[in-house]
Amino acid sequence: MTTAFGVSVGLLGHTLLATLGLGALLLASEFLFNIVKLIGAGYLIYIGYQLFRTKDYTMNIKNLPKVSYKRMFIQGALSNIMNPKIAIFYFSYLPQFVIPNNGNETMQLFILGFTFAILTFFIKAPIGFISGLLSFWIKTRPIILKNIYRTSGIILIGLGFKLALEERN
Repeated sequence: MTTAFGVSVGLLGHTLLATLGLGALLLASEFLFNIVKLIGAGYLIYIGYQLFRTKDYTMNIKNLPKVSYKRMFIQGALSNIMNPKIAIFYFSYLPQFVIPNNGNETMQLFILGFTFAILTFFIKAPIGFISGLLSFWIKTRPIILKNIYRTSGIILIGLGFKLALEERN
């Protein structure tokens, strides 16, 4: 749940970048937009491939080092700030919901991003909590972990190719 909070704060970083005009720059430059899109697609495909080819289907959570809440928060925030999928979402998709000539567009974009960050926390926090409860059950059933890795890998690879082939609107 602490990491989920960090992830949501990371989304606020993207919100600020979008409201400061980086999204407009990416929308104005087809070249920059395609670079960000292809980097994000490559990243998704790489992570999906790594998950799909994983051979270790065990969870050794007893030997994991203790991590402070502060570190969990920072890892969540940094992983989301550096996540190209989120950058693409914030800079290319979110601005489409801003209503032109209907008040301050920058404030509209900020409110949309802030709302998305809050909603993300309310979705990811329960998932983190439930995952903690299920970790023992998954740990004792390696075939479940294998299926989770394979399914997640296939989905991420598919999303990466979809993103790479997607036409700009």
